[in-house]
Amino acid sequence: MTVIGTNIGSLRAANAATSAGEALKSSMERLSTGKRINSAKDDAAGLAIASSMTSQIRGMAQGIRNANDGISLAQTADGALNEMSNILQRMSELATQSASGTYSNDDRENLQAEVTELKKQMLVIADTQFNGEDLFSAAAGGRPVVIQVGASDTDQITLNIGSLDMSAVSGALGAQASPGLTSALQAGDPKIGKTYTVTAEDVAYGALLGGASGTPTAATSAMIGTDVTLRADMTMYQPAADRGVVGGVNISDAAGATQALVDLKQALKDVNTTRASIGAGQNRLQSVVNNLTTNMTNLTDARSRIEDADFSAETTMLAKQQILSQASTAMLAQANQSQQGVLSLLR
Repeated sequence: MTVIGTNIGSLRAANAATSAGEALKSSMERLSTGKRINSAKDDAAGLAIASSMTSQIRGMAQGIRNANDGISLAQTADGALNEMSNILQRMSELATQSASGTYSNDDRENLQAEVTELKKQMLVIADTQFNGEDLFSAAAGGRPVVIQVGASDTDQITLNIGSLDMSAVSGALGAQASPGLTSALQAGDPKIGKTYTVTAEDVAYGALLGGASGTPTAATSAMIGTDVTLRADMTMYQPAADRGVVGGVNISDAAGATQALVDLKQALKDVNTTRASIGAGQNRLQSVVNNLTTNMTNLTDARSRIEDADFSAETTMLAKQQILSQASTAMLAQANQSQQGVLSLLR
């Protein structure tokens, strides 16, 4: 049947051109983004799975960073305890030396001088921090550190850092002496007759460094930087005194040295126990990092198979759709021309 009201061939060619154009746009989008799934219409189920995997992958990546931070914390704590162990071993060596009857009390005082300085350093180590947080707490049970190693609320590891109460060995810092003037020098003081340089603090605090012998007067600003010979009744500025250590081991006599050996042995045992706990936690965190790295790699591979474009297939599809688009356009032109044959019937 010859009709001109409806050109079925043209309609079919137009539909084919539209379909080829949509497929061509889809191929171009996939090739330009590298993704097979760019919106829910491409693959709704695949998009949901890939989105869930992305959340897991990102959680694992952050978990790895958290675990590595935990390892850094453990290494910091272990390094501090290693030096603490060295100090305890040195103090034990000194106590063993002092406990021997071949040494005099003067010798033991000299040995105690080194022990006192080592005790101060122990107090410094006990205050070791990581990112502003104290690592060692004297509270019973120590300070547990919870490490989040995954996106789930159950993906947690507790790093137990035992308490480090070394007060039986190290003692504690004494009260801070405030800065101020010394007491007036008395006859027989070894400072009398010594040369002293006047400072600005002496003037500010009203130190008695001027005047004639027997009647010292307050230092003046003109005296700053000058030297004076110290006499009886003079006073001078004294900065805040070094905070001494109160308590702890004392090896200045044989009995104290013997007791120190007992205390030091127990302290060294406590340090070793704490280090063992930290080392165990560090090894577990390293295992977590290895496991998460493997899982994240495999999960990323699985997500890639779902949402990434196969460039070999997509370039083949692009070439196909380009040809179909051109062919359908050509056929549409032919279909539109086909109706011209009706004019021959009207002549």
